[in-house]
Amino acid sequence: MISACYSSNEIRKVDLHCQTNNAAHKTNEISTKQLIVRRGQPFLMTLEMAYALKPSEKVQLTVETGRFASESQGTKCTFSNQAPMCVAGSKAVWSCKVDDRSNLQRGILSLLVTPPVDAPVGKYSLLAEIENRKAVKESLVVLFNPWCRDDWVHLPDEKERQEYVMNEQGLIYKGTAHQIHPMIWEFGQFEEEMVDICFELLDANRKHLKDPAGDVAARCNPIYVSRVISAMINSNDDLGVLAGCWDNKYPGGVSPLRWTSSVNILQQWHRNNLKAVKYGQCWVFAGVMCTVMRFFGIPCRVVTNFVSAHDKNNSLTIDEYFDDYGLKAKQDSDKIWNFHVWVEGWMKRPDLNQAGSFDGWQVLDPTPQEKSGGVFCCGPAPVAAIHQGKMDLKYDVPFVFSEVNADVVKWMVNSDGSKTKLKSLTDTAGVGQKISTKAVGCFTRSDITNTYKYKEGSTMERVVYDHAKREMNLKPDSNVQQNSCKVIDSKVEMTLQEETSYITGQDIKLNLVLSNRDNRNKTMVINVNAQAMSYFGNPLKNVLHARHDKTLLPGQVVNFPILIPYSAYSAYSAILDSVKVSVLARDNNGDIYEAETDLALEDPPLSIKVLGETRVNCPLTILVEFQNPLKETLRCCSLTVVGCGLFGSQHLESNLGDVEPNSSLTVKIQTVPYKAGSKTVVANFDCSAFRDLKGSVNVYIKP
Repeated sequence: MISACYSSNEIRKVDLHCQTNNAAHKTNEISTKQLIVRRGQPFLMTLEMAYALKPSEKVQLTVETGRFASESQGTKCTFSNQAPMCVAGSKAVWSCKVDDRSNLQRGILSLLVTPPVDAPVGKYSLLAEIENRKAVKESLVVLFNPWCRDDWVHLPDEKERQEYVMNEQGLIYKGTAHQIHPMIWEFGQFEEEMVDICFELLDANRKHLKDPAGDVAARCNPIYVSRVISAMINSNDDLGVLAGCWDNKYPGGVSPLRWTSSVNILQQWHRNNLKAVKYGQCWVFAGVMCTVMRFFGIPCRVVTNFVSAHDKNNSLTIDEYFDDYGLKAKQDSDKIWNFHVWVEGWMKRPDLNQAGSFDGWQVLDPTPQEKSGGVFCCGPAPVAAIHQGKMDLKYDVPFVFSEVNADVVKWMVNSDGSKTKLKSLTDTAGVGQKISTKAVGCFTRSDITNTYKYKEGSTMERVVYDHAKREMNLKPDSNVQQNSCKVIDSKVEMTLQEETSYITGQDIKLNLVLSNRDNRNKTMVINVNAQAMSYFGNPLKNVLHARHDKTLLPGQVVNFPILIPYSAYSAYSAILDSVKVSVLARDNNGDIYEAETDLALEDPPLSIKVLGETRVNCPLTILVEFQNPLKETLRCCSLTVVGCGLFGSQHLESNLGDVEPNSSLTVKIQTVPYKAGSKTVVANFDCSAFRDLKGSVNVYIKP
């Protein structure tokens, strides 16, 4: 930025060298017109006078952030090229020195200015004056610096910095532990308006409204900032970004499945005067939070935990209930989610006084599940503390520990209200499977389960779990009424064998295997059920029930094929997240056996091609094609396309007409790329039978 000219006895011009400074500070993707720097790293500024300067002349600079800036809180600092000028007790002291590029005879003074590593992130004013002449006021933005060794967010590996700070595209994993489906997500942390949006998000938080001076001063701390972001992504307590909805009814908004980008959500919130965007679920909350964290310079990644427990009563156990037909009951308290998505932020944790033992990745969860400190937020909880079962550390370690390591007890509710335990042992290995995040530098899955817990079945896994219970003053099976339970010794093994994949619109086939380990005949009554399920553990509808009577000879192994035709679940294909197949069997002794699995259905492919020259400011054609695989007409078809650097906001093609059975739909979209580099086009196709199908293609835009 270059200021206007002034009279001959004043500073004529100030050059903040936005383009070169921002490139050096890795912020030029955000802007080349506004100075955006990272703390702990110098930037160049040049003052031009109408007269020659003397070497002894003092340049005084004053920086301020927030409405109530003060030296004692680190939100104001006055400094010069000759000596510090801060008052006693000042925090976040800035510094500057004269650069060799100065030409004092020509009245040109170049300064290297360094924001301190403990400077609050924020929008700053910069006041410059020489020997009490009229001052010139400029502005700049200061962010965290993962490249700076002394910054609490310092990440040593450059490849990881490129992935977790600079990458605008990523993957979010969904589905089930057996069928993991990657979803392209556009983070877009360097897109238009992001500076204003992200700082407005901080300013709208409850702590800022109550104590603006204290809140702005606390922004020197990534622990504080990340916790504020966690609370502000959801709108449960404040003017947060997203409203959550989990009932398949989305009045005044869109299904969470519609979103493929954080940018449109944040822009909509900003432009609508902080009105919550409708609607989000866990992966949307996490995707938006990752965008904001990366913008501020806090390394961040999106993490998916499969078979994720929601432990409302902090018991470290989850009770699941079935009726005598094997149907899972809807539960309003503890639940097992097919998957749950949160983020991890990278930072030091000196507040824990553990000599760096819990530095590194910290769990942060913006999905409003339970309150933390009176607000719907979660974290930062050190992943290392979760791994060790250190339940007494900040923040929310017990809740996250349960999500990845709770034990599950399954019960049948009898007609008289009593409960029968379905297995001889509590399921200690089911919760917390295949914890996943995008790999560094490529679009593949990285399994990080071992960072959260020891291997299931190992001695150390049980040692840590028992230690966690002791720290929470919990006794074994403290939530179970033992006198109402019937615990049986399993004599029959029952397993469900699955195919490698299941496609929406096709029949579902499985195989039930029964093995009699007893030396006596077993006369079995077998109930097979299939339920359309939400991913967060609620049954939507029972779509299949079958009963089989079978006598198993000693040592006999029997196979039962299970077929769930498409016609059985087609009415729910647009709203179900998975199909839970459960089998409940009772033998002639009254013993009960149970097996279950959750099947995530894959969507048919959505094809995307990029045509023409891929160059900045040149027209580009995107071709989207979809083949209807069903024997029914697809109605209410619409297409949404996004791409950072390709579209200023999301592109919507509605009223595409119907797609007849076994016919195809082709849509051509034109755009003009405005940013060079590797970009991703993400398309979302919605219709009566298929809910928000996703497709993507990578494209390199030439300068």
